[in-house]
Amino acid sequence: MVGFIVKFLLSAIITFVLAKFLPGSHIDGFGAAIMLVIVLAVLNAILKPILKLFGFPITVLTLGLFLLVINAVIVMIADYLIPGFKLDGFLSALLFSVVLSVVTSIVDMVVD
Repeated sequence: MVGFIVKFLLSAIITFVLAKFLPGSHIDGFGAAIMLVIVLAVLNAILKPILKLFGFPITVLTLGLFLLVINAVIVMIADYLIPGFKLDGFLSALLFSVVLSVVTSIVDMVVD
């Protein structure tokens, strides 16, 4: 349980810092970062498998690169749902999702 809370808080901190420093992404505060982590987790659990299923033929044709687009779409949906988090466009969402995935993966390897 403690590990889950630590990973959750680290994810919120990472999300907050990335939104402050990456071009095209804006966040109002740490509370919005916590909401963003929760919404992204829910969207990744519910919507992402559906998008992956429908996008499977395109994913195969693009050798998996279409998964980056799916991740960016998930972040753009979170942008729409959370009033304190804004992105300037698709490229900002793509950059945010890629950097967030890489940094979160590194943190998950270190914290485990």
